[in-house]
Amino acid sequence: MVPTGPTGLINVFRKMNKYLLGVGLASLLLTACTNGEQLDNPSRGTITVAADESFRPLVTQLTEAYAGIYPNVKFNVVFKPEQEAINLMLQDSARIVFTTRTLKPNEQAVLTKLKIPGNATRIATDGVALIINRVNTDSLITMNELTGIFSGQNTQWEQLKGGNRKGPITLVFDNNNSSNLDFILKKFNVTDMSKLRIFATKSNREAIEFVKENSSALGFIGVNWISDNDEPLTAELSRNLRVMGVSDKPNPISRDDYYQPFQRALGLEDYPLRRPVYILSRETHPGLGEGLTNYVARDAGALIIEKLGLWPTIPYNREVNITK
Repeated sequence: MVPTGPTGLINVFRKMNKYLLGVGLASLLLTACTNGEQLDNPSRGTITVAADESFRPLVTQLTEAYAGIYPNVKFNVVFKPEQEAINLMLQDSARIVFTTRTLKPNEQAVLTKLKIPGNATRIATDGVALIINRVNTDSLITMNELTGIFSGQNTQWEQLKGGNRKGPITLVFDNNNSSNLDFILKKFNVTDMSKLRIFATKSNREAIEFVKENSSALGFIGVNWISDNDEPLTAELSRNLRVMGVSDKPNPISRDDYYQPFQRALGLEDYPLRRPVYILSRETHPGLGEGLTNYVARDAGALIIEKLGLWPTIPYNREVNITK
């Protein structure tokens, strides 16, 4: 029967409103539940992590340790030259990225346009290690000498103080776009590389192998590749290599004026070629990226940083209770 009259129509509208309200609430609840399932959190989910290739040992150990604590976590880790790794994060192809620098203004503008504040957390101090072939017994160099090399003035090993080799100096890096090369070029204000004898491989490991096979090579790598004494790979890679000591004094008078890029010299800021390590994030909710960052910066992840021979920004607090 079709209702007629004002009273009947009012009743129909009331029933329709109740029905529509119920459908609307059900849709909202369904959407909320669906979105809730899609959002990761610090103990569950999958995200992509990008990192400069020079940090492969560090990032591998940190992500594996965190996933070992939370079995419902998965990290898809992508290693690229630093600029490419940052671009992945800006393009929303990675949630967080391990780098040696914060975002440039034009890069931050990409996130700002999307109303994403972004976040940068400093987690450690790292060093660029200078490595030479084992037959090259002079393993000391000054910042002045390095300035001469990167200005194109010093091109031969015999031009260096105490140099026991002859022939051209071949500068070896892991990649044309790597953080190692970018850091060194900025450190020594290099704007023209045409005068330099530079050879770029495809990874830190390849750079290490090149130096092992070429006595004229001077290699530049991330120190975490050779500073973890508990890793068999460290012993393997370090074989037939020397890690150079670097002095920022113009005229050092003893070996004590030179420092290698290992933990104490990084922490006390004695090693001249030290640099920060950051985690950059585009995350907009308390998710898995934030969980990993907190673990690394403020929790037991600092122990892994120490194990790898770097200096954590916030050392892990070890509490020891002594009872009589």
